[in-house]
Amino acid sequence: MILGVGAALKITLTPSDVGKRVTTRRRVPEGFRDAVGELEFWRDHVLGVRKRDGTLVEIAYSDLVAAKVVRAARPDGA
Repeated sequence: MILGVGAALKITLTPSDVGKRVTTRRRVPEGFRDAVGELEFWRDHVLGVRKRDGTLVEIAYSDLVAAKVVRAARPDGA
């Protein structure tokens, strides 16, 4: 999927990224939703992302349009 000049969405996560901080974008009926947090699990083509507020977002791999590992959050929450 291409968005504008030079911007491409990619999925670069693998099951070996469990335990790392990730950002994801997925298709939902209303458009797209993002989730940032720790990749808690990856099983049966479903990813579990634990957000900072403690909620667990379960994402079907087939719904992902972009996902990657990001650096750890700063202690001040930024």
